[in-house]
Amino acid sequence: MNRETVLAEALELLDEVGLDAVSTRQLAKRLGVEQPSLYWHFSNKKELLGAMAEAAMAPHATAPLPAPGQDWRAWFLDNNRGFRRTLLARRDGARLHAGSSPGVTDLDRVAHKMDFLVGCGLPERDAQMAMLAAGRFTIGSVLEEQAELALGGAPDRPAGLPPIDHDSAFEAGLALILNGLEQRAPRT
Repeated sequence: MNRETVLAEALELLDEVGLDAVSTRQLAKRLGVEQPSLYWHFSNKKELLGAMAEAAMAPHATAPLPAPGQDWRAWFLDNNRGFRRTLLARRDGARLHAGSSPGVTDLDRVAHKMDFLVGCGLPERDAQMAMLAAGRFTIGSVLEEQAELALGGAPDRPAGLPPIDHDSAFEAGLALILNGLEQRAPRT
């Protein structure tokens, strides 16, 4: 048993039972080991959850970075759509990710993305705030969507209130953030 095996099994357990039911006791049982042997790889549950969050984000964390000359608007939309897809790929993916701390590699990627936006002429502070707002919007959107799934579907709504189409709502909110950022872009 190695760290990667423990992590893979922990993510499978997450997908099966949800974040609230993930425990080191259950994980040890699943791996056929005694619970203390997990501490060889992860000193506590918090460290395990952090590693799970990092592993769950791998598809987004390894996506191509923006390239010079690329349209910043299209990239901004694609980046956030990819983030959403990654969060949705795991049961409770948004909850697992929320509050996690970025690693050195993540910070380097964020710096590259910020340099790209600033290089496209966006004011640095506006680019930072738009990235932060879009990230939090994406996490919140996925939290709501996954909570609805966990409850077995959409809650009862008052008469005349249509159900929420999560894809359309996400795209509309993302467009509003992008439109706000475009207002700050230099006119060409």
